[in-house]
Amino acid sequence: MSYTNSSVGSGSRTTGRTFEFGRTYVVRPKGKHQATVVWMHGLGDNGSSWSQLLESLPLPNIKWICPTAPTRPVAILGGFPCTAWFDVGELSENGPDDLEGLDASAAHIANLLSTEPSDVKLGIGGFSMGAATALYSATCFAHGKYGNGNPYPVSLRAIVGLSGWLPGASNVRNRIEGSHEAARRAASLPILLGHGLCDEVVPHIHGEKSFHALSLAGFRNLVFKPYDGVGHYTVPKEMDEVCNWLNTRLGL
Repeated sequence: MSYTNSSVGSGSRTTGRTFEFGRTYVVRPKGKHQATVVWMHGLGDNGSSWSQLLESLPLPNIKWICPTAPTRPVAILGGFPCTAWFDVGELSENGPDDLEGLDASAAHIANLLSTEPSDVKLGIGGFSMGAATALYSATCFAHGKYGNGNPYPVSLRAIVGLSGWLPGASNVRNRIEGSHEAARRAASLPILLGHGLCDEVVPHIHGEKSFHALSLAGFRNLVFKPYDGVGHYTVPKEMDEVCNWLNTRLGL
């Protein structure tokens, strides 16, 4: 495992705020470099812990990029500052979404992928809030633009979201249905969702609702895997299924 410190010059500026992202950890492929996947951690975590887990997976042809979210006040924690991809106050399809924060994080992830070789397949994955950001990125890719209207710059081949939810779920269908190209991209993008049935942090129902919202919006290549007896964490069986799914979907 190696890492690069991307905290210098890594701020993503939107109209009102500048976000300083933390250190990015990179796990180099042990075999031929066929795919690059950016993987995002959950609330309060950092890229290091996930890079260590991902390095142990039997996926020698994937390069993993594990960035660290900016440190910011988070409403659901009473304004306590911690690493977070965006601000969140409640898990609800109708709750206010921090689109500025979501766009900044989605742009940071896309920028990390934009410098990869042209023959390498690109994917995004994450856990909890990282999964939410990955799913938001999927909707931006399908729509062809971020929530702020700026064009989305990379072509995605796989999305993995574990123990997460879909921000802005109620608006996704409207964003996709207005364009044939958006509908085509949505229909062709493979997405794997995994969620513990005993998750007490992001209840399983949020994963289920996200699956249905994506389905209604025209995402056809969807898999949703519930895990009996599992809380807000991953288990070896889930990671085995992630490996098998990525191998198949990315043709590794």
